[in-house]
Amino acid sequence: MSRRGDMTQQVGLWRLNLVRLMFILIVLGLGWRLADLQIFNPDFLRYQGDARHLRQVPVVAHRGMILDSQGEPLAISTPVHSVWLNPQDVALDEPKLSSLAVMLGQNIREIQEKIATNQSREFVYLKRRVTPELADQVKQLNIRGVALQREYKRYYPAGEVASHIVGFTNIDDIGQEGLELTYDAVLTGRSGLKRMVRDSRGNYVEGGELIRPAKAGENIQLSMDLRLQYLTYQALKNAVTEHSAKAGTAVVIDIHSGEVLAMANQPSFNPNNRHGLRASDFRNRAVTDLFEPGSTVKPFTVTSGIKSGKYDLNTIINTHPGVFRVSGHSIRDYRDYGEIDLATLIQKSSNIAASKIALDLDPDELWHDFARFGLGEATGAYFPGEAMGTMPDLSSWRKLDIATMGYGYGLSTSALQLARAYSVLGSGGILKPVTFVKTDETPKGRRVFSADIMSQVITMMEKVVEPGGTGTRASVANYRVAGKSGTAKKAISGGYADDRYQSVFAGLIPASSPRLAMVVMVDEPRGEEYYGGAVAAPVFAEVMTGAMRLLNIAPDALPSTQMQVAHK
Repeated sequence: MSRRGDMTQQVGLWRLNLVRLMFILIVLGLGWRLADLQIFNPDFLRYQGDARHLRQVPVVAHRGMILDSQGEPLAISTPVHSVWLNPQDVALDEPKLSSLAVMLGQNIREIQEKIATNQSREFVYLKRRVTPELADQVKQLNIRGVALQREYKRYYPAGEVASHIVGFTNIDDIGQEGLELTYDAVLTGRSGLKRMVRDSRGNYVEGGELIRPAKAGENIQLSMDLRLQYLTYQALKNAVTEHSAKAGTAVVIDIHSGEVLAMANQPSFNPNNRHGLRASDFRNRAVTDLFEPGSTVKPFTVTSGIKSGKYDLNTIINTHPGVFRVSGHSIRDYRDYGEIDLATLIQKSSNIAASKIALDLDPDELWHDFARFGLGEATGAYFPGEAMGTMPDLSSWRKLDIATMGYGYGLSTSALQLARAYSVLGSGGILKPVTFVKTDETPKGRRVFSADIMSQVITMMEKVVEPGGTGTRASVANYRVAGKSGTAKKAISGGYADDRYQSVFAGLIPASSPRLAMVVMVDEPRGEEYYGGAVAAPVFAEVMTGAMRLLNIAPDALPSTQMQVAHK
């Protein structure tokens, strides 16, 4: 019995030692693991915790503003929220999803499909740029994995008045049209980075650690004067409506600086609500659309004639009997003007006299004189989609082509390019680049004609606005105006339409020392009036009357009685 008892005692002692050994091993194992985590590899648990609760979240940068020349905002970014979810955190059977779907105006099945098909992702938008009220309602639902992200929405205070110049951005705040596209790299800031903590429901806790601050985009100040822009836009719109025209465009340039002070188009669009619009609705007609300038280039033909030495103020050109045959084609005047000088050519807009000058000049020199006005080349404005215009091909220039170019057919230009060409007249023969951005320095430009020739041509152009001229409706009280009207038939397949016109007026003011150049083009006016002097000239008069007051430009044609009172 004693031997059996000893054996039992030995077995019990062995089992106890085994338990003790196992306990010791467990303690040693736990101790080793604890030492490994705390001493040898202390970052492991921290990494695992961070991986579950810490996220690096981008901080959206504020896009720079676009301002007019007086500092008025044309494009600003306002903070908004977008609703998003993490498909890995949102349960398909989440009971509050139906309420969320109703708030967002979406189908709950669409939301569930986004969750199910994006399990490998951690970020999926549900709705961009929601109202503050809706964002607050979503936040109150407190759904795990559903959160708000702050973004910016572009807003355009001037609406359709300046839309073709300013352009717009897409939903990601990237420039798509106009100057928003041209200066996108300058306006776009650099996004920042922030380390945020997520709670157990997957929502970000307020605060966080800023890793890299966001850098806001730079502001751009345009040369556009919003006051003058409103005036130009309304005058053009009224003209297009009054004459039931297809479209219209108008450009105002500061002759001294080359700055675009106003540019309007009809029809226009609202950049704050582009639903249902086509890409063609966004084009800036003043820059992208080309047309044959018609009689508005006759001052250029006269300039080339004087420059050649063959013509001067006293030269007489015989236009009798009002019809001129060239290569089997008839060139006609409105009536038989008989023998006329250069001033009458411009005043009465004689096609015959202009074509005779063109045919009398060296074709190569005539072509290059037109090019010296900046025709057929970029204006330097760097506007998206700018058309350079076209000039005739010298190698295949026929006699009829030379004759018709003298009065504005066979070449094409944009309204902006034609306004720049007229600024050459106003600046005394200096061709300058055009800019949409405000500048404090006057560009040097390059001299292309003598100041004396430009002065002679401007004096002739003043007769266009005086009684007996074709542009009397462009007159501005107390100011001398130099201008030229133009009425060109629209080119169609196989020739020109007999009942579709483009009415143009281009002018300078004040003529004694030109400050502004303006071009107005109305496309396909319908009705009894379709001449440039009747359709486009009144727009010039209305805009320039307001511009002289807004820009505080002194009159140069006050009646003698007012001048006497002023001296007293």
